Amino acid sequence: MARTARAVTTDVCAFLFAVGFSVLSADAVVRGRNLSDGWLLVDQATGAVACLSVFLRRRWPVGLAVVLLLAGTQSHFVTGAALVALFTVATHRPPRTTAWVAAFAFAPLPFFLVQRPDPEDPRTSSALVFFALVAGAIGWGLFARSRRQLIASLRDRAERAAVEARRQAREDIAREMHDVLAHRLSLLSVHAGALEFNPGAPPDEIGRAAGVIRDSAHQALQDLREIIDVLRADGDAVGAPQPVLADLERLARESRTAGMRVALRQNVADPAAAPPLAGRTAYRVVQEGLTNARKHAPDEPVTVTVSGGPGDGLTVEIRNPAPGAPPERAVPGAGMGLIGLRERAGLAGGRLEHTLTGEDFRLTAWLPWPASP
Repeated sequence: MARTARAVTTDVCAFLFAVGFSVLSADAVVRGRNLSDGWLLVDQATGAVACLSVFLRRRWPVGLAVVLLLAGTQSHFVTGAALVALFTVATHRPPRTTAWVAAFAFAPLPFFLVQRPDPEDPRTSSALVFFALVAGAIGWGLFARSRRQLIASLRDRAERAAVEARRQAREDIAREMHDVLAHRLSLLSVHAGALEFNPGAPPDEIGRAAGVIRDSAHQALQDLREIIDVLRADGDAVGAPQPVLADLERLARESRTAGMRVALRQNVADPAAAPPLAGRTAYRVVQEGLTNARKHAPDEPVTVTVSGGPGDGLTVEIRNPAPGAPPERAVPGAGMGLIGLRERAGLAGGRLEHTLTGEDFRLTAWLPWPASP
């Protein structure tokens, strides 16, 4: 509805321009033509019809422009409407069509110049002004067309960028939820399975497993709540602190508490100095590596080695014996962890590989660590 109202307003303005131009310039043009009263009345009536035809310019711009240009050779009052029609052709029709109409409009110019008109003749100045106005109307229309196309292109680009941003945000959320919740829920599943398959365990072992289950469930809910809070918050809101390289010791200790045999070898002089993005990505790589080891090789030792420094990058390696037959209490997985890790490492400017070497499964990541200035 708004677009229709805008179009009507534009057409009314074009009509008023055509009428105003014809009326305001009529005295200077008609003065030297020695028109009879009857012919002047016909000229004015033709101009009135031409001005009303402006409302049809969107439907038949080319035909209207040609007819008005022909009528303009006999009637001055048609000139304003002809300029509006030329502007419409240049704005709404392809450049080739505009070129043909422009050629038709300027066709009389060479013949006019060959005749060497008298500069003192008022008709000479009127003709030159007319051709200048035709050029101005077409040029203005081409400018309006280019501007409209540019705005449409920018709008389309902005819409595609918004779609891409939403897609990227969904992928980031999916990776974050997988990395955070898979670790907690795998701990919970392993200990719940241990209680199920070993009901006669000593009370202290049962209590310890129940405590790990409780803590893992509580932490999983807390992590999920933090993610939901970030989704609900404004764009400038600050979420919970993100893990860094120095938090690896806490992660390894948590896994040991759950019964895993984890050896952490951190050969980084100052883990706190690692870039936040590299440190956070390294943490997620180790977290996913421990989760995979817990799922597929729950009773095997895991070795985590972190090395590197400024200028050399950060290298993370998680090594554990390759699983043989699937464990009886295997933890189900979606199979998206390594894919998400590879995407996460790529976004951080690094790379991730997983290989089966001999009897060991290795997950290796390299992340950039720029040299100190």
